[in-house]
Amino acid sequence: MSTQPSKDLETFPNPHPDRDYTIRIRTPEFTCLCPKTGQPDFATLYLEYIPNQLCVELKSFKLYIWSFRDEGAFHEDITNCMLNDLVNCCQPRFMRLRAKFNVRGGVYTDVVVEHRQDGWEAPASVKLK
Repeated sequence: MSTQPSKDLETFPNPHPDRDYTIRIRTPEFTCLCPKTGQPDFATLYLEYIPNQLCVELKSFKLYIWSFRDEGAFHEDITNCMLNDLVNCCQPRFMRLRAKFNVRGGVYTDVVVEHRQDGWEAPASVKLK
């Protein structure tokens, strides 16, 4: 195989740092292991962020997500750890990560974590008819 899982997230310069705009990434094939049973957990990840000076490079993001496949972690912990890594990588103005886990034992888990850069405020919403 030419690529391997990796925790190394890469970035590239934001082509429009003068503007707030949202990048949305959906990852429907996230897997990790239950720390209690070792059975696989499956989730869809929804990442959305407003970049500052840097954007997350997608191939490195895919390899990063792949790196969790054999790790045991609680849903709450893994979602927070991923957000911390992503924020440290690109220092966005705003970032939200939602991990929507598939059912396990009749229970669905949906974890949402956010980061806001100090001093950053969301622009007012524009409502179109």
